[in-house]
Amino acid sequence: MTSNGTEATSAPRRQDTSMYSQTTRGITVTVKSVYLEDQSSPADSHYVWAYRVRIENQGDETVQLLRRHWKITDAVGRIQEVKGSGVVGEQPTLHPGDNYEYTSGTPLNTPSGIMVGSYQVETTDGERFDIAVPAFSLDSPHQTMRLN
Repeated sequence: MTSNGTEATSAPRRQDTSMYSQTTRGITVTVKSVYLEDQSSPADSHYVWAYRVRIENQGDETVQLLRRHWKITDAVGRIQEVKGSGVVGEQPTLHPGDNYEYTSGTPLNTPSGIMVGSYQVETTDGERFDIAVPAFSLDSPHQTMRLN
């Protein structure tokens, strides 16, 4: 806990060209995104990405993932919010030392974008808190690069 009463969260870090990681209260979320050329149709402004999420409980509390919240922003700044129970139909429980991985996907109408989010978890004592999912880029070979 920080001096102003907020939860301690590490700054997001980029591990390589497509992996991002962030830790909240001993729970590390790592995300890797991949552009899916075979499911995309650039001529129809339809671009699709898969993202792989790994949640590692490196803390000393058992937690259950209850809810997800995503903000998906496309290349022109349109934001789509996604909220719901669990992830991929599950509400996994992670004991200290456990990890959980899943793959999901998202489409956009633009050749690039960014996603950021959070998971609401609950401890065995009934305390609920949010763990941060780091912002990660959705890049495709179809985006045009512009320098300022």
